[in-house]
Amino acid sequence: MRDLLKRALDIVASAIGLIILSPVVGVIAVVIALDSPGSVLFLQDRVGRRGRIFKMYKFRTMEAGAYRRGRGITSAGDPRITRVGVFLRSWKLDELPNLFNVLKGEMSLVGPRPELPCYVCGLNGRQRRILELRPGITGLAQLRYINESLVITPDQVDQDYQWFLARKINFDLAYLARACALYDIRLIFATIWMLLRGESASPNLPRLPRLAGSPEIAS
Repeated sequence: MRDLLKRALDIVASAIGLIILSPVVGVIAVVIALDSPGSVLFLQDRVGRRGRIFKMYKFRTMEAGAYRRGRGITSAGDPRITRVGVFLRSWKLDELPNLFNVLKGEMSLVGPRPELPCYVCGLNGRQRRILELRPGITGLAQLRYINESLVITPDQVDQDYQWFLARKINFDLAYLARACALYDIRLIFATIWMLLRGESASPNLPRLPRLAGSPEIAS
């Protein structure tokens, strides 16, 4: 029953979101097309529930073919990111097409952020429990690191990303213990509140809302 309610929330909320935000989606698509050559959408293989690979949809925020010219994880000041892409990433608008993944059942509104297959291969048995869930647009880990792309440096991507990933997975496992529609609603509103406050576009450590279940918030 808990899974059914969570899936019902995903379908209803993502459908309403796409309808309400369709003008914004249209404007963003036009601006991306005018800003730089290449596809408006960016599709990439990510690992979903039970290890299934799916195509995640995002607005393109980098130069065409950028992922063939560098690392898969971006960092602060990455020269491959377009002018429009910097703005979209700062306010998380590049993730709006994820709502289509939610409607298709490949993602959830709330859950672990879907990772690249190369990083999932390195997870241990405990960490792989996050694959019991559909990956999400937002979640405890996404809130804790809502401004990650602005603060993580190229050296940290090369040397410490596994450390970052392990910390994010701890949040994901905390969410797994209490995943349900009601808790998802709390996290969705917390996400909206943090975005409206500009936390995702700030280079400072975000001030997290008081949400039970987070390993750092609870300590």
